[in-house]
Parts: sequence; structure tokens; C-alpha cells
Amino acid sequence: MACRSGSGPINEDNARFLLLALFIIIYLLCGAAVFSALEQPKEREAKERWEQRFEHFSKKYNLSQKDLNNFLRNYEEANVAGIRVDTIRPRWDFTGAFYFVGTVVSTIGFGMTTPATIGGKVFLMFYGLLGCAATILFFNLFLERVITVIAVVLKSCHEHRHKKAALASNGQRVSEGNRAGGNGGERGEDLAGWKPSVYCVMFILGMAAIVVSCSASLMYSAAEGWDYLDSLYFCFVAFSTIGFGDMVSSQRAVYEGHATVAYRLGNFFFILTGVCCIYSLFNVISIVIKQVLNWLLRRLDAPCRCCFPRRGHHPHRHPRRNVVAPGHLRARRDPSIETDALNESETDNGRRMSGEMISMRDFLAANKVNLAIMQKQLSEMAIGHPRQSSSNSRQNGFSGGVGALGIMNNRLAETSVDR
Repeated sequence: MACRSGSGPINEDNARFLLLALFIIIYLLCGAAVFSALEQPKEREAKERWEQRFEHFSKKYNLSQKDLNNFLRNYEEANVAGIRVDTIRPRWDFTGAFYFVGTVVSTIGFGMTTPATIGGKVFLMFYGLLGCAATILFFNLFLERVITVIAVVLKSCHEHRHKKAALASNGQRVSEGNRAGGNGGERGEDLAGWKPSVYCVMFILGMAAIVVSCSASLMYSAAEGWDYLDSLYFCFVAFSTIGFGDMVSSQRAVYEGHATVAYRLGNFFFILTGVCCIYSLFNVISIVIKQVLNWLLRRLDAPCRCCFPRRGHHPHRHPRRNVVAPGHLRARRDPSIETDALNESETDNGRRMSGEMISMRDFLAANKVNLAIMQKQLSEMAIGHPRQSSSNSRQNGFSGGVGALGIMNNRLAETSVDR
């Protein structure tokens, strides 16, 4: 994948995209195999048990199977409309409707309540479009503030450890001149440009998600009568916005032994907090997955270094930016994001003269510049302020970005030199 194939080197972004797509396909196949092996025997057993009960019931009460099937279909329609055998709270009063719209905008979508009228279905399409977009923006802003708080706390801890290490290493008294001309300036620069490691942030967010899930599971286990493991399962399904709908909280009309209003408020608080924590954790894990993809690309890039020596020049090799090629070819110049594509076009031997028709290569290069500038502007809007570029900044293939990834890449160090 990293080697040259026919028309030229594979674009690094495309190679990373293909690797991720291949990983997702393999992940889906493995998950399907595991769940099929675990759940299919249970499904067959339940189907056989239901057929026996259905036949026994029809013979006991002298009912035809056709009439019984029609009756069951009618019950399924009533069940979709919210009619249950057990006593549950109304689905479409104000509190039930508020619970429904909360599951819509948070993209949980339990499915226990769905609109049955044409007007409700049409209104849901427009309502969900704006509501889901606003909620995703809220999650991104929540993530930005969480990452900022974690970065400030970790940086203060890092500075404290740095000062203790400096005092321990300088057991004897050092002159002021040696401090000014020695390692003091370098340490100050290190502290000024220090960012928390993505692994530390992932650990903190993971622990926060575990604490919220365990606390919520205690409440659900006591109020709903679920097993604790089932409560943890519900928390993950709800907080990750998967929302199967097999288990739904706060559906009874009255909770005996518990304050109903307090429980519903606690349910709202835990779902909101859990969704924010899991959303933030998913974004951090995605950065770690990207690091794994980068490592795979570097491993796949090793054969290219063997095929093309460092000082040699291959007639078909072009030193383009953002390609899977040996690092020494990409390090010959330090292009700017706005001018890189134009510089490539202007340095060709067959340089376009004034009045000559624009070539397809120059047209694509100009569009490349526009897309790069637009992406940079969107990223700066997402983080709230323009990013200051530095000549010694680390480029790992995922700097920048838009939205939550742009926020996190600006505030975190994906890898740390001193770790």
C-alpha cells in the first residue's frame, strides 16, 4: 500500500481511509461471528418454546391459529401505540413527550415511543434536524471545556513535578548566572509548549465514565428492580446513544418507595452527564485509533525505503506533500498550507505561460488551496481563536481538523516527547 503503484504514490489520507475502512469491515465481521455464536442458540430455544406455548394455548381454549395470530397482531399495534399489560405512565402527556424529545435530540432513540400520526412524523423530521445539530454542538462545546479543564489541571501537576525534579537535581546552590544560561530557558520553553498526553486524558475520561455509570447503575438497580449487570448494560447502551429500547428507565407511573420526581430528575442528570462523558471518551479513543493507523502506515512505508535508496532519484517519483513516501523526501521543504499546491504547480519544468489555457493539474491545485484554507478557517472557528503555527510543531498526520477533533488536536499532545 505504501509503495508506488502505476500512477504514483498513494495519498496518505486515502491510505489511512482505506486502512480504517478495512479495520471497520473486519471488526464488523468478527462482531457478527461472536454475537451469532452467543445469541443464535438462545433465539432457537425461545422460538421452539413459543411454538409449543402457542399450540398448547390454541388447543386449550379451542382457538384457531389464524384468529390467535390476528389477535396478537392487534396487540402488537397497541404495544407500539404505548398500550402495555403492566401499568406505565402515559406516553404522550407533557412529561412523556419531554422524555421522547430528549431521546430524539440526543440521538439515543430508545424506540419505545414513536409518533403514529402523519403530522407527528413530518414534524419530527424538521424538529430532529435542528435539535440533533444543536445537541452535537453542545457536546462539542462540553468537550472543549472538559479538555480545557483537564489540560489546566495536568499542566499544573506537570509544572509542580518539574519544579520538584529541578530542586532535587540541584541539591547544591547554583549561581544565578548558571541558572540563566543553563537549562532554565529550555525548561521554561518546555513548560510553555507542554500539552497533556492523549493517553492521560483518555484515562481520566474513562474513569469519569466508569464512575458515572456505576453510580447510575446503583440508582437504576434500586428503582427499576434490575440486576446490577443489566443496569450497567443499560447505562452503556443509553450513554453511547445506541438505544436499543429493550430496557428503558423511568417508564412506570409511580415508583413505590422512591420519590418519583427525584428519580426522574436523577435519571435526566445521569443520562445527560453519561452521554457527554462517553461522547468525549469516543473522541479521545478515535485519536488513539488514528495513532495506530499512523503506526501501520509507517510500517507499510518501510519497504519503500528499501526499494528507493536515500540518495537515489527515481524518474517517476515526485516529491508531493501528503503522500506515503519516505520521510527524507517530504522533509526537503517546509510548505505552507495555503501555498503548497501553487508552489508545486509553479515549479514544474513545463511552466504555464501567460495567456495559456489552464491545465487540469493547476485547476486541481487551486481547488486544493481553497479546501485547505476553508478547513483551516473552520478549525479556527471550532476552537474559538486562530491557531498559532510554529516551525517546530509536531506533524503527525492529524493536526488540524474540524469540530471535536480540531478542538482536541489543538489542546492535546497525541504523543509526548518526555513520556
